Amino acid sequence: MKTFYGVDSVPSNWLASAVSIGKFDGVHIGHRAVITELKAIAEREQLAAAVVTFDRHPLALLSPATCPSALVSSEQKLTLIAETGIDATLLLEFNQALSSLPPREFVERILVTALHARFVLVGRDFRFGARGAGDVAVLRELGTLFGYEVRIIDDVKPDGERRVSSTWIRELLGAGAVTEAGRLLAHLPTVRGVVVHGAARGRELGFPTANLSADSEGLIPADGVYAGWLTDGESRYPAAISVGNNPTFDGVAQRQVEAYVLDEVDLDLYDHVVDVAFVERIRGMVAYSGIEPLITQIRDDVTRVRSILVR
Repeated sequence: MKTFYGVDSVPSNWLASAVSIGKFDGVHIGHRAVITELKAIAEREQLAAAVVTFDRHPLALLSPATCPSALVSSEQKLTLIAETGIDATLLLEFNQALSSLPPREFVERILVTALHARFVLVGRDFRFGARGAGDVAVLRELGTLFGYEVRIIDDVKPDGERRVSSTWIRELLGAGAVTEAGRLLAHLPTVRGVVVHGAARGRELGFPTANLSADSEGLIPADGVYAGWLTDGESRYPAAISVGNNPTFDGVAQRQVEAYVLDEVDLDLYDHVVDVAFVERIRGMVAYSGIEPLITQIRDDVTRVRSILVR
C-alpha cells in the first residue's frame, strides 16, 4: 500500500481511483465492508482503490471536550488498512485549514485533482466540508459536475439491529469485553508502546512483566487481567496481561499495562516497541491482603491464560 501524508504528496500522475472517505477508527467490520466493495469496484473498473482518512478525530480540533478516545493511533490505522490490500491511503492532517474548506473545494482538491476519483463510496450519514455543510446529496451534485459516481454503503449490523461503530466498540472495551470487541473489529484490540522500567514488583514475585509506557497507542480496556499476546517484531508470545494501578501496592498513581510472557523469565524487552493484544478477560482488578494471596492468584491467572492460548 502506498501512503500519502497530505494531499500535496499525491503524485500528479496518480491513477484514476475508486475512493472512500472516513475516520476509519479501529478499521472494524463496517469499514472492512466498505473496503471490500471499494476493491471490487476498482478491480471491475480497472481503477486504483484508495482510502482518505484523518490523523485525528475531527472533534479533537472542533470540540476537544466531547472528542472520544481513539481506538487506534494513526500508524496502527495505516497498518490495519494496509492489511486489507488497498492500493493507497491518503492521511490528512485535520487542522484548521482543512476544517474550513467549503464542500466544493474539499471535493475538487482532494477527490478530483489529487485522486482522480471516478467512484466515491460513503455511508448514508456522511458529512464533509466546513461546518459539515456537505452531505450525500451535495456529494452527488458535485459528482455530476466533476465526473464521479457516488455509491452508498449500507450499515453492517452483526446482531441485526445495532450498526457496528467505533462507539459500540469503545463501550465494549470500557466494560472489559475484549472478545466481543475483537469480533466487531475483526482483529484483536491492541495497545502498542515502548517497554519501560517499572518498580520490578513482578520480577520480585517471580513473574517479570513488560511494562508499557504511559503514552502507548490504542485504547486500553477496563482494569483487570487478560489473556493475550505480546508481539516483539517477528516474535509473538502468549501473555498474562494486567491493566490497572496494582491496588495491592501503595503509590501506583496511574493505570499501567503489564504483560507477563509465559515461561520467559529472562526475556529482555526494555526499549522495544511491542504490541499487546487482548484475547479474553479473566477477572477484574482486586486488592489482596498480602503478597502470598497475590502470588497464589497470579499462578491461577497464568494457568487460565495458558488454557486459553496454548492448545
